[in-house]
Amino acid sequence: MRRCRAATALVTPAGSLVWTAQPSPAQPSPAGEPCPWASPRPSSLTMSKRGMGSRAKGDRAEALAALQAANEELRAKLTDIQIELQQEKSKVSKVEREKNQELRQVREHEQHKTAVLLTELKTKLHEEKMKELQAVREALLRQHEAELLRVIKIKDNENQRLQALLSALRDGGPDKVKTVLLSEAKEEAKKGFEVEKVKMQQEISELKGAKRQVEEALTLVIQADKIKAAEIRSVYHLHQEEITRIKKECEREIRRLEQQLDEKDARRFQLKIAELSAIIRKLEDRNALLSEERNELLKRVREAESQYKPLLDKNKRLSRKNEDLSHALRRMENKLKFVTQENIEMRQRAGIIRRPSSLNDLDQSQDEREVDFLKLQIVEQQNLIDELSKTLETAGYVKSVLERDKLLRFRKQRKKMAKLPKPVVVETFFGYDEEASLESDGSSISYQTDRTDQTPCTPDDDLEEGMAKEETELRFRQLTMEYQALQRAYALLQEQVGGTLDAEREVKTREQLQAELQRAQARIEDLEKALAEQGQDMKWIEEKQALYRRNQELVEKIKQMEAEEARLRHEVQDARDQNELLEFRILELEERERKSPAINFHHTPFVDGKSPLQVYCEAEGVTDIVVAELMKKLDILGDNAVSNLTNEEQVVVIQARTVLTLAEKWLQQIEEAEAALQRKMVDLESEKELFSKQKGYLDEELDYRKQALDQAHKHILELEAMLYDALQQEAGAKVAELLSDEEREKLKVSVEQWKRQVMSELRERDAQILRERMELLQLAQQRIKELEERIEAQKRQIKELEEKLSFSGHSPSWHPDVPHVELDPFPPVGPKSRDTVGCHVSTLKTQGGLVSARPSRGGRVRRGSSHPPGMRRN
Repeated sequence: MRRCRAATALVTPAGSLVWTAQPSPAQPSPAGEPCPWASPRPSSLTMSKRGMGSRAKGDRAEALAALQAANEELRAKLTDIQIELQQEKSKVSKVEREKNQELRQVREHEQHKTAVLLTELKTKLHEEKMKELQAVREALLRQHEAELLRVIKIKDNENQRLQALLSALRDGGPDKVKTVLLSEAKEEAKKGFEVEKVKMQQEISELKGAKRQVEEALTLVIQADKIKAAEIRSVYHLHQEEITRIKKECEREIRRLEQQLDEKDARRFQLKIAELSAIIRKLEDRNALLSEERNELLKRVREAESQYKPLLDKNKRLSRKNEDLSHALRRMENKLKFVTQENIEMRQRAGIIRRPSSLNDLDQSQDEREVDFLKLQIVEQQNLIDELSKTLETAGYVKSVLERDKLLRFRKQRKKMAKLPKPVVVETFFGYDEEASLESDGSSISYQTDRTDQTPCTPDDDLEEGMAKEETELRFRQLTMEYQALQRAYALLQEQVGGTLDAEREVKTREQLQAELQRAQARIEDLEKALAEQGQDMKWIEEKQALYRRNQELVEKIKQMEAEEARLRHEVQDARDQNELLEFRILELEERERKSPAINFHHTPFVDGKSPLQVYCEAEGVTDIVVAELMKKLDILGDNAVSNLTNEEQVVVIQARTVLTLAEKWLQQIEEAEAALQRKMVDLESEKELFSKQKGYLDEELDYRKQALDQAHKHILELEAMLYDALQQEAGAKVAELLSDEEREKLKVSVEQWKRQVMSELRERDAQILRERMELLQLAQQRIKELEERIEAQKRQIKELEEKLSFSGHSPSWHPDVPHVELDPFPPVGPKSRDTVGCHVSTLKTQGGLVSARPSRGGRVRRGSSHPPGMRRN
């Protein structure tokens, strides 16, 4: 039984056992040779191959590290550039904010100074007026008191005299007394009348003098008031001129600083763009090298796949054999279970019934031998499975070694490509074959066994087979993504160089509005305090606040319109630049066509399947000629076997047919170019209509804004006049008691003059705004005129094409050696057509120059003209 361990049982398809003698796995064969299914030992050739693979792997790791370092440097540079851009933007915004703050402070300081000066002048004038009026009142009071004292004295004297007369009458006789009294009364009356007359005359003269003095004082006061008002106006005008001058200087300084900052930004961005373009060029070169390397790797992968096919077939055979062995193992295990179960049952039966019989002993010994034999067979099958699994593990290890060798070679090759300007051709890799090790005694080594051993046996190994290819594709995709990201960053930088700073403008306007709001609130609070001190009604103040809010809304709308105006100016400037670029492009294309007038035609089928020559002949009334039949006849005549013409006649017929085909293509391209120009003319007309509508809208909006501003200014003036009257009410009531009607009228006239002056200043400001709006309208009209001129130029080109078409139909002048050329019949239409304007009409290049189908004034055909047909300079 011990000797049977060296035997191996194989199961045939019929289920019988076939015994084959093989050496034991643990012991060597009798000849001293190793077993073929034992674990193979690597030979010296395999070890040298592993060393080369490790070196190649190290080179590839260095190349990958260098590539990753370059990518990290590029990303770091890109982030630094973006950070610098953000820092520069923040610095510019900070400088602008500081400048605006300084301007606002200067403006507020000047306004505060002017307001203080005006209030001081007003208070000084009011104090002087009050002093003069107080002096006049005191003088009049003193004069009145003196007159009263004099009249009292006169009355006292008269009373004393009358009392004396009365006493005398009582003492004397009545007649004498009467006569005496009458005479005395007459004398006294005469004397008193004369005295009173003299006194009254003196008083009248004194009153006239006092009146003259008061009038002179009033005239002096009015003249001084006028002089002070003129001085105040002159000072106000001087301050306004100074404020405007300071504003202009500040704006000029701001523009200069902004221009310097823009120039610095432009230079800096140009340098950065140049650096990025250099980096992009380097990446493009590296991308080209990687694409070439990828193609080489794909080629090697295809070669490796072609080499892997026999290994895959062998792997399939081994897998089928392994499955058969596993099925046999399962059958043996089932059979072993069944036999062990029967053995247990037989032992139980033998324990129950013991019959000493030689036949039973013989059967029992046979069963034991059969069980031992099955156990031995199971052990041998298990050993065979272990050996096969070891073989597969060895094959996987060899495959991994080959994969590492391949990756190292790939890294080394890429490193060489990065150093050299052109990729270096690397030798292809060939594996080792040890196929005979499983079929022979294991002493021979060949090429195909290594390829078989590196063939995957499971789906996981199949996934590992394409690791190198997937890694190269992943690297390529990563580099393309980084290249696209750099392109996007470059585009963003270009947009930021040419863009506007709308956010900063909004910040400026918001700060200005907040400052104006604060000033208005302070003014409202002052007015409310003044009215609260006087105890007047607050209803008109609420109306004024509502009006002020409306005025603020109008101011905001005006600012929005100014922003829209700036945008329209920017668009107009862009349109002008585009027009200049188009003109330059047209001149450049004309120069290019004059130097190298070869333009390609694209043959496109004509509408309804008809040829252009046939359509043109039908349009001219020639219906007898059918162009298709004429072409067929020319083909028949040009055929040597059919026609009886000479060689020269056949050459002429062939040339005529080629000329007809070229004429047909040329007419078709002319009509397509005409259609494209018509489409462009329609686009320009629609753009013209749009601009005219925008002009109308702007006119209406301007009128509406003017009316609203006029109404607002009127209401503001009325409210200010009411406020002035309210403030001057108490002082005015006191002065009115001392002034006459003429003086009041003079004061009213001076107030009306002041109001007219304020209204004239407001009208001047409105006129200035109107002039600015009219300038905008003139710019829009100029843009519309330019568009109309462009439309007229397009119409002239269309007419020239039609004339060219008609002339080409009547008097075609074709050169027999005209080559076949092609043209793109549909140029782009729209704002992106600046690079292709002027390319709509084609020319034909011959050996003698350009052949023009349009006759000159003398009826001759021009050759070698500097400008192609339909592309004359406007």
